[in-house]
Amino acid sequence: MSTFDFPDALLELERRAWAAIQAGTLTPEQADEVQQAITAYATEHEADRYKVEMALKKAVRHPED
Repeated sequence: MSTFDFPDALLELERRAWAAIQAGTLTPEQADEVQQAITAYATEHEADRYKVEMALKKAVRHPED
């Protein structure tokens, strides 16, 4: 389980990006939107952006872990 309490909007952005990656349709704009949201969340919570990104990916891609 993640040590971060991600808001639903951020989780949904990552879910849509992951679906687009799997479908081969991810656009640079969509990827940038996710990255900006991750950076904003990390800044707001004074957390390492890379740790936030990895935890978010794990929460979306491997929610059973």
